[in-house]
Amino acid sequence: MPIDPTSDRAVFRQIADELRQEIKGGTLPPGARMPSERELMTRFGAARGTIRQALALLSSEGLTDVQHGRGVFVRKRPPIMRLSSERFSRRLREAGKGAFQAETEAHGFEPRQEILELGVVPAPAYVASRLGVHEGARVFVRRRRMWADDVPMQLADSYFRYGVVRGTPIVEEDAGPGGSYARLEELGHRLARFREDLVARMPSPEEARALQLGPGVPVVSLIRTAYDTEGRPVEVFDSVVAGDKHTLSYEVPAD
Repeated sequence: MPIDPTSDRAVFRQIADELRQEIKGGTLPPGARMPSERELMTRFGAARGTIRQALALLSSEGLTDVQHGRGVFVRKRPPIMRLSSERFSRRLREAGKGAFQAETEAHGFEPRQEILELGVVPAPAYVASRLGVHEGARVFVRRRRMWADDVPMQLADSYFRYGVVRGTPIVEEDAGPGGSYARLEELGHRLARFREDLVARMPSPEEARALQLGPGVPVVSLIRTAYDTEGRPVEVFDSVVAGDKHTLSYEVPAD
């Protein structure tokens, strides 16, 4: 597409439009090295500063990665996981699989969790309101980073009333087959329903580093509350999910 100097659209945006089409159309496939600044200057008849603006725009959209000393490369497509309501199925817990393990293995990846913290903490206000305790009450938290193969997929914090989980495998590094939900049901808290609240946003610098996100890649903040058959909230799950690595899928009965 030739550059139109009379267009209201800035030249660097026109150049970015052309390169974006080539990336999305496969002419520049994932992992490919982008043409050099000099090659793009010659191709588009544009100044170096204009080319750099176009490349910076593509980087901000998460389409390219800058590798210092090597050049600019088309960003490789990360593994995609579909998070569906099926992951809460009791049959999976009875088969000894937690939600993340079940979803990860269903997509052909090897699941791994990295424990970041296990301990008793004061309940933050948003956790307290969902868990039915007062702000600052002692709750137990499991903070983890979840991996599929060698790719970090989500940050996951699970909060429980400390009196409920004290002395159980839930406070240990390995909560056992089926994960924390299986242990809660063994304690008599048969799970009945889950509520999830999702918000899409840009990550904090710490979240971007932990999830190895490129510039311009959003996250989904997902907070889930699990309730037992008595209507009691038994867990608050606060996770940050890499937006470019997940499809969130829900099936809701029409009734």
